Amino acid sequence: MFQEVHYSTKYTPGTMSNKGTPPMDEADKQIEMFKVKKLIKNLQAARGNGTSMISLIIPPGDQISRVNKMLSDEYGTASNIKSRVNRLSVLGAITSTQQRLKLYSKCPKNGLVLYCGTVITDDGKERRVNIDFEPFKPINTSLYLCDNKFHTEDLNELLMDDEAFGFIVMDGNGCLYGTVQGSNREVLHKFSVDLPKKHGRGGQSALRFARLRLEKRHNYVRKVAELATQLYVTDGCRPNVQGLVLAGSADFKSELMRSDLFDMRLSKIVIKMVDVSYGGENGFNQAIELSADTLGTVKLMKEKKLLQKYMDEISRDTGRYCFQTDDTMKALELGAVENLIIWENLEIERFVVRNTSTSETSILHLTQEQANNDTFFHDPETGVELEVVEKETLVEWFANNYKNYGCNLDFVTDRSGEGTQFVKGFGGIGGILRWKVDFVEMSNFEENAAANNDSDSDSDSDDGDDGYGFDDGDFGF
Repeated sequence: MFQEVHYSTKYTPGTMSNKGTPPMDEADKQIEMFKVKKLIKNLQAARGNGTSMISLIIPPGDQISRVNKMLSDEYGTASNIKSRVNRLSVLGAITSTQQRLKLYSKCPKNGLVLYCGTVITDDGKERRVNIDFEPFKPINTSLYLCDNKFHTEDLNELLMDDEAFGFIVMDGNGCLYGTVQGSNREVLHKFSVDLPKKHGRGGQSALRFARLRLEKRHNYVRKVAELATQLYVTDGCRPNVQGLVLAGSADFKSELMRSDLFDMRLSKIVIKMVDVSYGGENGFNQAIELSADTLGTVKLMKEKKLLQKYMDEISRDTGRYCFQTDDTMKALELGAVENLIIWENLEIERFVVRNTSTSETSILHLTQEQANNDTFFHDPETGVELEVVEKETLVEWFANNYKNYGCNLDFVTDRSGEGTQFVKGFGGIGGILRWKVDFVEMSNFEENAAANNDSDSDSDSDDGDDGYGFDDGDFGF
């Protein structure tokens, strides 16, 4: 199940750039999250003897020298273990961890995760596992454990929704701009303001005082709107946050939302307006609590919107859709797929098999039930056994190769009604196409072409065809 492997999500150890990792787009983040899920699943299934399996997580900014010193102290402590087998396993794991750390001159920007130890394979043999990688986003956890299993609980932080949401907290005393991304919150900017209060004094100048008060409120809203554009539309094209929450204790947030000074690109992504009792950072914390439910449904709504678009193509019978594995693979080969949609828990495996007599290779896509049936691993005509050359899950293969077909890859869940319908009704795999494809006509064409090739091989007589093995009428499309 495991091999001695070096796993890296972004950089080869020891070659990390001082500039840090480049920004990742949404598709790459989905792929990295899928790889981490698969890694966690494999690590959780691994078991070893004694306490010879080391789990080490180094947070960003920590010193490699400090960790090396800690491991040296652990090495001295482990030398006193009475059990010889356990002592040698632990010492070997610590040594492997130290050797891995030598590949890094400093802690990577996003931290470092290492798993070293000896695991028991399915056939009862021992195998050394060495895994080290830089996470695709910062992991703010420090961990060192020796156990009979790998501890992956803290890696779940990497799987949390990391879309950034902006917050604007404004009241009569000032304004605060912040962002929330996963479990991290950051204050981008804040400033205070001194606005005049309402009063009835002034006599003949009361109207002038009221006009000055309204003018200062207007200038305050203008400043808030301009700073919001500078902070949340940094590239001048599109917002750098998925949604925006307006919070405050007075009517300022509503006034900002109605104002023509507020950038239209930001007003379109306002997902909630909340009333808070405080301003500043206390109001920021309260706004996060009050909008937690809304933030949690944004990703689910994006998934439902994508699947609704897919269902609309089917209901309107445009022909610009595909489902099930065979039709989806045909559409990918044509380059017709624009959005490839896959259920993240799709249980279909991809086999590359070779005919032992003719050395011809072919590809099979089988469910777990079909994979346990030997019928699929024998040639249907000759009965020769097919040798399995390569085996991996179809989801993993798509994650590594989807860019070769010029399409976008979207993982979906079955937590929504549309997701459940997609999984149960369409096999959990499908796509939105760039143009109409008639898969029935394609199948008929392939069958006719195969029949003509067979007839040509049986007879050398010229039946008046055009010399290519098919008639003009075979072009159904």
